[in-house]
Amino acid sequence: MSVSFDQAVLDALRAEEEVEIETSAGEDGPSHRTVIWVVVDGEGRVLIRSYRGAGARWFREIMARPETRLHVRAQALAVRAVPATDADRVAACSEELGRKYAGHHSVRSMVTKYVETTLELIPR
Repeated sequence: MSVSFDQAVLDALRAEEEVEIETSAGEDGPSHRTVIWVVVDGEGRVLIRSYRGAGARWFREIMARPETRLHVRAQALAVRAVPATDADRVAACSEELGRKYAGHHSVRSMVTKYVETTLELIPR
């Protein structure tokens, strides 16, 4: 993607262990936040993946309504979620998850399961 977050946002995303993704079931439905992991790869791409697969509520909702907000620290970032179906972004997400969350009990599942739920977040 040609549009990227500014360096301060990328640095904050690299430093934060967990962030919140805001989604809703519909335009008139209530929004809710889900805690997720986020990584930034060597090319400055912001990547996320669902730990519970495509059936996770937040993932279903973001696929239906990809324009949303990512909450990091005290900031709400307007983002658009784009499926990362190419091998390069999927591999970059797995590599960065493995590096950033090394030693966490869930990291093995995150880099081997549900790779089809990899998303890139771009600013809007």
